[in-house]
Amino acid sequence: MQRLSSLPLPASMSASLLALVLAGSQAHADLPADTIGQTTLPFPPEPHRTYVIDAEFENQVASRVIVVDPDSKKMLGMLSTGGMAPAVLSNDRKTIFTADMFYSRYTRGTRTDVLTAWDSSTLEPAWEVEVPPKRASMLTQRYAVATSADDRFAYVYNFTPSTSITIVDTTSHKVVNELSIAGCVLDYPVGKRRIASLCGDGNVQVVTLDDQGQEVSRSQTPFFKPDEEKLVERAVGVGDIYRFVTTTGTVHGIDLSGKEPKVLPSWSLLSDEDKKGGWAPGGWELMAIAPKLNRLYVLMHPDHQPQMWEDPSQTIWVYDLKTHKKIGTLESPSYVWSLHATSDDHPLLLGTNIDGGLEIFDLTSGKHTGTMEKLAKTPIQILNH
Repeated sequence: MQRLSSLPLPASMSASLLALVLAGSQAHADLPADTIGQTTLPFPPEPHRTYVIDAEFENQVASRVIVVDPDSKKMLGMLSTGGMAPAVLSNDRKTIFTADMFYSRYTRGTRTDVLTAWDSSTLEPAWEVEVPPKRASMLTQRYAVATSADDRFAYVYNFTPSTSITIVDTTSHKVVNELSIAGCVLDYPVGKRRIASLCGDGNVQVVTLDDQGQEVSRSQTPFFKPDEEKLVERAVGVGDIYRFVTTTGTVHGIDLSGKEPKVLPSWSLLSDEDKKGGWAPGGWELMAIAPKLNRLYVLMHPDHQPQMWEDPSQTIWVYDLKTHKKIGTLESPSYVWSLHATSDDHPLLLGTNIDGGLEIFDLTSGKHTGTMEKLAKTPIQILNH
């Protein structure tokens, strides 16, 4: 059998093909070369610039961070990160840290964990450090990766299932220590050189470091009663004060700013009438605080049932943190999983909804101002400078 290329062509067809090739070559020569443009975002970041973490629940081997402007409702860029990668923003607003996990064969093979430092203006990796392949593989949440107040150290939470914290020096770009926190979870940063963790026995453990990232001391403070109540570990922090909530609506706070931890008086989100009505908190990142307003926002369910406290809700209750009184209610057009409030003088409350969008509330007016539709597949966490 002859190959097609060896078969003779009629003279008229050969001439036509030659003319077509020459015409195509001329047209190609006239086209300008393609260039890929990149927009550099302004620094310092706008007060409402927001980072939506997409955990990609149905995939989990790759995730992303979508950068948006909720005021103009525009997408500004995207970071492509490793599987189920938690993220945190540096305090100087220059860097986005992600704790990434990759496999050499995408879904299998050799595992590599890295801490990646992304430039907040170019949204490009500035540097990375390979860390021990222990990073907790779980739904993204606050305090799975964190930074010291001066950004000198980054903390990566590990789960093997033994728990520990990898400490990375962001100046030398090196792993300098691994702290065992057996029986405790997460890494709540405290000032420049301390890290708190929540322990299964009801204590809060605080580890103090030196300037080389080595442990100086640790202490444990009784905080809650695990045999009597279920405390959600996904706290919301302002400065060195962290507030937690139980699945039945009791708020527990702890002030870690002093030499010794100070447990704050607990209080309930619910009146007796609310309890009779079946109300209780629920959601993933189910609380947010607007510091300038000194208000707490909590996702609430009118039909609370055991084992359903992580379900999304359309109802958000508003509390004055000074009086602990409920002062309002916000209603979302869609079911919301996670909340975050901006920390500026004109704050927004942002909520990721179950359709992959972002619900936006103006907290000055108390009004819902719109929805950014279908930004992500599983938008589970929100960050803001």
